[in-house]
Amino acid sequence: MKRSSEKHHCPGPLASSRNTGSAKHAEASRRAFLRMGLAGFGSLSLPGLLRMRAANAAASSERSKTAVIMVWKPGGCSHIDTYDPKPHSGSEYRGPFGTIATKVPGMHFTELLPRQAKIADKFTVLRGMHQTAGGHPAGSMQLLSGDSDTRDKPEPRLPDWMSVANYLRSEDGPRDNPLPRFVGVNPPLKYTGPAYLGDSYSPFSVVGDPNSPEFVVPNIGLSDESAVQRLGRRVDLRRKLDTMTRAFDQYGEMGALDEFETQAMALLTNPKTKDAFDLSLEDDATRDRYGRNTWGQQLLLARRLVEAGVEVLTSSLHGPLCARVGNWDDHAVNHHVFDALRFRADAYDQAVSALIEDIYQRGLDERVLVVVTGEFGRTPKINYQPSTGAGNASAAAGTQQPGRNHWPRAFSNLWAGGGIETGRYIGATDKRGEDVIEGHCGPGDFLATIYHHLGIDSSNVFIKDFNGRPTPIVDDGKPIAELVGT
Repeated sequence: MKRSSEKHHCPGPLASSRNTGSAKHAEASRRAFLRMGLAGFGSLSLPGLLRMRAANAAASSERSKTAVIMVWKPGGCSHIDTYDPKPHSGSEYRGPFGTIATKVPGMHFTELLPRQAKIADKFTVLRGMHQTAGGHPAGSMQLLSGDSDTRDKPEPRLPDWMSVANYLRSEDGPRDNPLPRFVGVNPPLKYTGPAYLGDSYSPFSVVGDPNSPEFVVPNIGLSDESAVQRLGRRVDLRRKLDTMTRAFDQYGEMGALDEFETQAMALLTNPKTKDAFDLSLEDDATRDRYGRNTWGQQLLLARRLVEAGVEVLTSSLHGPLCARVGNWDDHAVNHHVFDALRFRADAYDQAVSALIEDIYQRGLDERVLVVVTGEFGRTPKINYQPSTGAGNASAAAGTQQPGRNHWPRAFSNLWAGGGIETGRYIGATDKRGEDVIEGHCGPGDFLATIYHHLGIDSSNVFIKDFNGRPTPIVDDGKPIAELVGT
């Protein structure tokens, strides 16, 4: 059995050091200018879209540039019923699921995860995660941005790690790859965002069901030559009209606009972009291995995109595959928690195991880090309340059914690829899964570990907030030593 018994982790060797304090100026003026100046694109508005997403800055060495795929479970997954079972706790706690051995001696999961159990040598389970916020907004903001505030807020105060990574890597300068640097495939949309960095660093968002025959990604890969020519004529006309405004270009935005307009054209006309998003180019066996459903195909699309050069990829496992309320928030009023876990387990187990296997089989495991997590766990003690409505994994309204509530004091997540040592678990919880007793890891450690993989020394990077104050991207935390790649 391999596990850490340390209360705190020491940082591994940092890959690089960055220090930036540059802030966006006159954000409102820029956005207004872009909306006005890009009218020539008509309904497409692609240069404005990419200008607001800083889509095409990037890598000097495309294949050596590290990347992260974060698979998000909104609402919080029960650690007791998945990766940290407690079969010897009382019936008030343990749930109905049996445990199964994994490929790692001494490490057991519940019976819901047979595929992941078979490939457990290819990832590490972090069982020592904890944070202090019990609500979905504050819990998500703590884990994804490091905001220590336990109060739920309607919008994030700090930028999430994905936006920060996009911002910092954009400073590397332009790259040849026409794909956006940061993509969300059905991304987590609640409680996250770029905050004071500005909307420029939000993801290029791909929504919908990638398993549907009608699924398309708009604004990429125009194949109609006449449409491309018409677009080119509009751009040329718009540029001629813009020449009269350059004398009033106080902040030099026209030059930047030209750059992003060129990138927008590349995204529209470069065949690489269309191919990267085209799941029909995958063979049937691969698509079947991920699962012919929304989650399976969106994680397959995630792999395709990072392989093609996307550097930050987020994908949220929500919607009908989660059961009645469309997320992992398994209160008794929402779901019969155990029926809900059974309902989603097969699609989840298949999609995540296929993604991890694929990362290794395709030689991406040093460059690409995969993180699978939610904002917190669920209460170890089962509670019973009346259902608020019938549906998948929920009895008729008024029926008493079991549930588990929010639990930030202990939860588990998965880490694969990234050059890390795998086939083990880090940390431990007590006999009921209520509290971490070994290998404590907080949100700052979580974030510092991801930044480390991306070559960002989080202990030395500050970004100016709305008030011009230098703000650390990680206020308190170090890369988790056991999750630092060799």
